[in-house]
Amino acid sequence: MAMASLARRKAYVFARKISSSPSDAALRYSLSLTSFSRGFASGSEDNDVVVIGGGPGGYVAAIKAAQLGLKTTCIEKRGTLGGTCLNVGCIPSKALLHSSHMYHEAQHSFASHGVKLSSVEVDLPAMMAQKDKAVGNLTRGIEGLFKKNKVTYVKGYGKFVSPTEVSVDTLDGGNTVVNGKNIIVATGSDVKSLPGITIDEKRIVSSTGALALSEIPKRLVVIGAGYIGLEMGSVWGRLGSQVTVVEFASDIVPTMDGEVRKQFQRMLEKQKMKFMLKTKVAGVDTSGDGVKLTLEPASGGDQTTLEADVVLVSAGRTPFAAGLGLDKIGVETDKMGRILVNEKFATNVPSVYAIGDVIPGPMLAHKAEEDGVACVEFIAGKHGHVDYDKVPGVVYTHPEVAYVGKTEEQVKELGIEYRVGKFPFLANSRAKAIDDADGIVKIVADKETDKILGVHIMAPNAGELIHEAVLAINYGAASEDIARVCHAHPTMSEALKEAAMATYDKPIHI
Repeated sequence: MAMASLARRKAYVFARKISSSPSDAALRYSLSLTSFSRGFASGSEDNDVVVIGGGPGGYVAAIKAAQLGLKTTCIEKRGTLGGTCLNVGCIPSKALLHSSHMYHEAQHSFASHGVKLSSVEVDLPAMMAQKDKAVGNLTRGIEGLFKKNKVTYVKGYGKFVSPTEVSVDTLDGGNTVVNGKNIIVATGSDVKSLPGITIDEKRIVSSTGALALSEIPKRLVVIGAGYIGLEMGSVWGRLGSQVTVVEFASDIVPTMDGEVRKQFQRMLEKQKMKFMLKTKVAGVDTSGDGVKLTLEPASGGDQTTLEADVVLVSAGRTPFAAGLGLDKIGVETDKMGRILVNEKFATNVPSVYAIGDVIPGPMLAHKAEEDGVACVEFIAGKHGHVDYDKVPGVVYTHPEVAYVGKTEEQVKELGIEYRVGKFPFLANSRAKAIDDADGIVKIVADKETDKILGVHIMAPNAGELIHEAVLAINYGAASEDIARVCHAHPTMSEALKEAAMATYDKPIHI
């Protein structure tokens, strides 16, 4: 099947397709605001665009607005740009995932490659220093981009005075009012708390605390089997912790394709990560030296106890809008505090917009970035484009799991006749050559048209491999389109080609 024409595939209409339930039609939003930074303008003059929040959505929106010729100010409360993602999320976690993987490889894999070491040990302070260095360089890099693009940067916590004015309590103890013809709320999300569990960031930690532990816990309990919990569990498990994951649901990572999820869980169990699914945390006792959790079956039943040195609460995230003053200017929100927006990210109040984690859709940094660009393009009179059904997701464990589009379960539920093509990395030349061949590529395609509906990859660097599939799905490609593209040999990407061949015809190497 030939690929559709560019004009047919890409009419620049904003196609915000929300894969979650209709009740998620409201948006909730979060706040990251700011005070004057030395060397930047005050931001007191009228702006075309004011962005509240300097995370991935906010700082990208600010830069894009400035590039489009709009006078722009960005307000950020943290004192450093990049939001949760850069400061205490995506970036530091990936730094620790990489460092801990190197240690694990040195312990378990180097010898089979002919590299012998007399001993290997962890220098945790050095590992943390490397993480902090990466974060510091990147946050300063964004400040540099603000200067380059002439974005005014105000450090402090802001709240609406009117639909076109934001009062900012600056980090240096002062106050200023920032005016804007258009104001974008991009304040991100915060850790979701659990009833009866108090996070102290020492023995009971959020992801923030898990990124800054001063010593390796002997026993780590992770509450929640989503992206963050599995990634942080992997970090400390590689460094020597006994990791137990407690999950209320019957499966890990519920957004993942069922078949891939089962293989993924088996891989994590091979790495000595233990899972207690369908299990509820009924109580937490911190009166002793460690932490004692009281557990019970999710459906009810006899209670048991589980002891830990550190407990990571990783039950998801919630949009953050505290103190913004949305009610004072009449911005509509749902009962959970999410901001309601239309297809152009506009709220019911003229001049006020919202993007990122405060609106429905995946709570992902790259989704927020796309929101930011599209929102500013609409403000500038252009056309934005974001399709939430085509946003990739990645779990950065080893192997990684990456996916885009629909799962087989979702396609089945929609009543679409489909075909599935799979190819294991055990049959991939590059994976065998580097002795890292655990994983699979799975493609789900429409049976009649061969149009790709979903792609799921479990493999080393799956987060890089997925983007060929993201591009294919965005341009309406068929599995045959991927199969007939020449892929370099030997590469891991050939597994995607072979899975595509298996979808519409037959693979060669299995």
